[in-house]
Amino acid sequence: MKEIALEQLNENAFSLISKEWMLVTAGTPEKYNMMTASWGGLGWLWNKPVAFLFIRPERHTYEFLENNDNLTLSFMGNDKEMRKIYGLLGSKSGRDINKMQVEGLTPIEAGNGSVAYEEARLTLECKKLFITDMKEENFIDKDLLQFYGENGGMHRVYVVEIQKALM
Repeated sequence: MKEIALEQLNENAFSLISKEWMLVTAGTPEKYNMMTASWGGLGWLWNKPVAFLFIRPERHTYEFLENNDNLTLSFMGNDKEMRKIYGLLGSKSGRDINKMQVEGLTPIEAGNGSVAYEEARLTLECKKLFITDMKEENFIDKDLLQFYGENGGMHRVYVVEIQKALM
């Protein structure tokens, strides 16, 4: 992978996250966990390039995000093999399977000490800046509450600084 300037990224953030999805990985090369995410955003905040992540507290990756300041967002493409990997990592918990040994992924140490993957077509190395928890009383559009309750707890919102892009 080669570092590229963030200004050179020519990606559609809407397609990138909602259609391709991403692997959110936190931890160290010795112990980490990842999950598939299809909710999030990319933007500019506090004069920094940022990503917005939404992680439910019951997800195993949540523990790793809470205990580490650095993480990666990996975009693996849309080929058939990667869709299977995204499906597995989005439906199985690291409490139930060893995600550090998923066939088809080759973990490598990222420059920020977290984990990236050789197979990624794009990796964003990130650092946590801000967290907040969603609360029912803050929803203006109450119809959105359909995504909670039986579907899981309210998300924790992470704002992370994108420190490096690798392609």
